Amino acid sequence: MNLAGVAVGTVVSLGAAPVFAAGIEILTERRAFTRLWALCTLAALIGMVLLIGGQQPNQAAGSVPLGVLLGLLAGLSYALCTHASHHVIAGGHSSRAAMGALFGLGALSLVPVLAVTGVPLLQSAGSLGITAYLAIGPMFVAYLLFGHGLGTVRGSTATSITLVEPLVATLLAVLIVGERLPLSGWAGLGLVLLAVTALVTAGGLPVRSPR
Repeated sequence: MNLAGVAVGTVVSLGAAPVFAAGIEILTERRAFTRLWALCTLAALIGMVLLIGGQQPNQAAGSVPLGVLLGLLAGLSYALCTHASHHVIAGGHSSRAAMGALFGLGALSLVPVLAVTGVPLLQSAGSLGITAYLAIGPMFVAYLLFGHGLGTVRGSTATSITLVEPLVATLLAVLIVGERLPLSGWAGLGLVLLAVTALVTAGGLPVRSPR
């Protein structure tokens, strides 16, 4: 995001995750995917591009191609993480234990990074408050719920549903921050909402391919 801008980074990383997740399941589990899943995911991706496309580009962005490449790597990592978590939970382990182990080990590996680059996070009460909110809300609570959901849906479906994140962020920006959304953005917002709703309610889950 620092190189390509927040909008491009969000579209690439979140948009690539369902595609990578589907590829992982096809390669490792020989699964075919329903037409509904493919159509809903494509519609959600188009809607997300429309949603973010109306925002002002980040003029301070650096190397966009490198930023896109790193965004794709982030999407692949997210897909692999979701796929592995689903299998751990499906194997009989609790979702809380799986998420706790995942983020506990991740936190330990990031301690050296915090020691080297994390001084600004500890310089003021405001920074500490924001950091605490990010740790408790978007990470702790959100991923407990995400892990619970992985017990009932596959990783490819879960990553498709998370495409609703830009939708929620945009609504918060409009309602709380006072930002304005162009007509194309509202169209994209509606398309993402319809696609994710159809995927969840119509059973657009991957199915095992015939042998």
